[in-house]
Amino acid sequence: MAFLLRGAHVVDPQLGCDQVLDVLVDGKSIAAVGEGLQAPEGAEVIEAAGKYLVPGLVDMHVHFRDPGFEYKETIYTGARAATKGGFSDVATMPNTSPVTDTGTGIRYQIDRARHANLVYVHPIGALTKGEKGEELAEIGDMLVEGACAFSDDGHGVQSAGMMRTCMAYVSQFGRAVLAHCEVESLTNHGVVNEGRASTRLGMFGWPALGEELEIQRDIDLARLTGCELHVCHISTARGLELVRAAKAEGLPVTCEVTPHHLFLTEENITESYNTNLKMNPPLRTAADAAALREGVCDGSIDCVVTDHAPHAAHEKECEFEIASFGTVGLECSLPLMLNNLVRKGHMSWQALVEVMAVNPRRVLHLEPVRVEAGSAANLTLIDPERQVKVTPDFIESKSKNCAFLGMTLTGCATDVFVEGKHTLVDGEVAW
Repeated sequence: MAFLLRGAHVVDPQLGCDQVLDVLVDGKSIAAVGEGLQAPEGAEVIEAAGKYLVPGLVDMHVHFRDPGFEYKETIYTGARAATKGGFSDVATMPNTSPVTDTGTGIRYQIDRARHANLVYVHPIGALTKGEKGEELAEIGDMLVEGACAFSDDGHGVQSAGMMRTCMAYVSQFGRAVLAHCEVESLTNHGVVNEGRASTRLGMFGWPALGEELEIQRDIDLARLTGCELHVCHISTARGLELVRAAKAEGLPVTCEVTPHHLFLTEENITESYNTNLKMNPPLRTAADAAALREGVCDGSIDCVVTDHAPHAAHEKECEFEIASFGTVGLECSLPLMLNNLVRKGHMSWQALVEVMAVNPRRVLHLEPVRVEAGSAANLTLIDPERQVKVTPDFIESKSKNCAFLGMTLTGCATDVFVEGKHTLVDGEVAW
């Protein structure tokens, strides 16, 4: 089917494009981009005046829990959540059950995603068997089956020697290692940021150093091995300075940040002990969050990701110390970025597209998507004025453990196209 998106404000920094244009989608590709395009016979016309059209958004760090934890999320329900949030692509972390550490595990996720038929799912394979940090996983087989990168996310690889082996091996395939940086001997038992929050709330602290030491170690290993290193969910100002220094040195190092580390802090955790605010890594200080916002706006941080982490009600509606770590975030990531940074003039639309669409594809070595004739028709249409209320009904995820419940945000995706399929239609998932 053909679609003519008429009068959209097209933003694509890859092309230097920032202007009002018509875009014709025909089949799986963009057929034409220009002014005053005519709709072919039978084409559906979408009046897009006042909206922004960008390359399809990518979240390169999500947990879809499938296989093994389908009571929290499935690939289908996760795909619905991603579509609702305006995403055309996601990359899934391997801490499933069994751990996605074989070619068969990669193939399973890709097959389930094809069945869901909503978003591209790019599985990330485990670095080590069972994510135990003891021996290499089947890196080559997973790559053949479609793995886009490798990570033991959920755990830092504790042995520097093992991490060196992993990075040296992965470097041969020209892929990135995505590092969950956590020295577990420092973070053991921690549930909130060590310092003011842990003292005020009377809970075990999780020091920033537990993250920063391993960031530095893995940067040094990137220098040694030449492997591309991507630092997951960075949460501290000093961690960001380490990444900045590595980039200045010319090392192949990138990093990502989550909306909850940008827009929430340890001060948001009150005596109500809201377990939706229990994260790994934990919410840090206001100074850390301010430094991260500066980093995402100035380009020091490459990608914005959700670390979408669904948990069932019984895993969150319990004592803070024993509640599961994480928040769902796919549905409200874009609204949070628009509401808090773009609308306030801190971030340009071009920079937003870089961190939410362009850079994730580059880090994962995915095919670029551009708003130009001949490119894949993977597109996100955004209404900067539409308000959304973050409620359980708004969340498409199977789990509702969202840190931003109750907020009203301005700006959201209204339509998504994936290979020319209209998967999000005026804010509703198509099927």
